[in-house]
Amino acid sequence: MSSSALALALADLLVRPAFRSRHDPGRVFDRIAAKAGEAAGDRQFVEDFRSLLGWWAKAERLTPVGWQSAQAHVRRHLTNRARVRRLIAEHPEIEREPIEKPVFVVGLPRTATTVTHAVLALSDEHRSPLLWELLAPDLELPPRQRRKAITAGRRMVQGADLFAPRFRDIHAMAAEGPEECTFALPHALMPFSQARIPEYRDWHCAREDFVPDYRYLKQVYQVLQYGRPRRRWMLKSPMHLENLDALRTVFPDATIVWCHRDPVTAVASFCSLIEHGMAISARPLDPAGIGADWLALLGRAMTRGLAARAAIPAEQLVDVPYSWLGSDPASGAPKLYDAVGAPWTRADAARLPAAVARPKGTRRHTYDLSRYGLTPADVEAAFADYNALRAEVDRAVSPT
Repeated sequence: MSSSALALALADLLVRPAFRSRHDPGRVFDRIAAKAGEAAGDRQFVEDFRSLLGWWAKAERLTPVGWQSAQAHVRRHLTNRARVRRLIAEHPEIEREPIEKPVFVVGLPRTATTVTHAVLALSDEHRSPLLWELLAPDLELPPRQRRKAITAGRRMVQGADLFAPRFRDIHAMAAEGPEECTFALPHALMPFSQARIPEYRDWHCAREDFVPDYRYLKQVYQVLQYGRPRRRWMLKSPMHLENLDALRTVFPDATIVWCHRDPVTAVASFCSLIEHGMAISARPLDPAGIGADWLALLGRAMTRGLAARAAIPAEQLVDVPYSWLGSDPASGAPKLYDAVGAPWTRADAARLPAAVARPKGTRRHTYDLSRYGLTPADVEAAFADYNALRAEVDRAVSPT
C-alpha cells in the first residue's frame, strides 16, 4: 500500500464514527447553518445548499472522508456568503467598487486555462484572486489573522497533496497562488467532481438563471478590492463556459479569453484529473462512469458556450490556441497581453519562466481516453461544432 493510500485509509478510520451522520443530513445541515450565521433574506441560497448536502449524503461509494469533505464544502459557502453580506451591510460602499474591464479565461478544462491565467497574473497592474482569499474572502486583515487564513489554505493544499499526490501533477495548487472563480461560485459543478451526485447534476442542468451566482461573485471581488489598490482583475474558470450569458449580464465590459485545444486530448486529461481528485472521497471509482458523465456535461457546457459566443462583441473576445502558451510561451505571452489591451514589460518577461514552469517535484501527466470508456469518435461527435470553430481559430492565428 502506498503512503498516500495508507494516509487516506487511516483518515477514513478516524472519521468513520461520524460517518453515520449522513443518514440525517438535515440535522447536520442545521448545525452548519447555525454556526455559519444565516443572513436575513437569503433563504433560497441556504435551502439550495440544504438540498445539496442531502443529495451528497446519498452519493454512491461515498467514503467517510468524502462525507467530511461534503460538509466542509457546504460550511465554507454558507460562512462566506454570510460574511460577504454582513460586510456589505456594514460598508454599503463595497457594492460601488467598480470591477472594470475584467478578463475571464474560459474554455474546456485542460486547454491551458491555468497557465494562461498565471501569465495574465504576472503584471503589477493586474489582480488575480489567491486561493486563500477565495476560501475565505474578507477585507484587509490584520497580520495575525492574515497568517491564519493563509495557513488554512496551505493545510487544504497539503491535505490534497497527501491523499492524492498525482493530482498535483495535473493541477498544482498553492495557497498564495492565483486560483479560479470556481471556489467562490455557489453552484458550479465542483461537488460533482468529488462524488457522483445525480440529483445535483439534474438540478444544476435544469436551473435556468445563474445571474444571481455571478452577482454574488462580483460582490466577492468587490470585497477583495475594497480598501486596496484598484487593479484590473484577471479571472478564470472553465466552468464559466456554460454560463457566459449570465457572466456577461453582470460583467458587461468583460474581455473573454477563450482557450482552445483538441477536445479528445482535453477530455482524456480532464477525466484523469477527476479520477485522481475523486479518489479522496469516493471508492471504488468507476472510470467509465466518469467518462460518460463528464463527456455529457462538457458537451452541454460547450453547446451553451457556443450559443452565448455569438453575442460577444469581437473587441471583447480573444481566442488563444493551445500553441501560444502550451508550446511557445515566450512568443505567445506578448500576443496574449496585446490581445487584452495590456502592455508586456521586461519585468513581465523576467517572471514568465517561473509562471509557466512545471512545479518542482511534479511528474509528467499521462492519461488514456479508453480508460474512461470513450473513443476519439465519441468525443469528436460531441464537439463537432466546436471543432469547426477551432479550425477557424487556427486559420485566423496562423501566419499567412
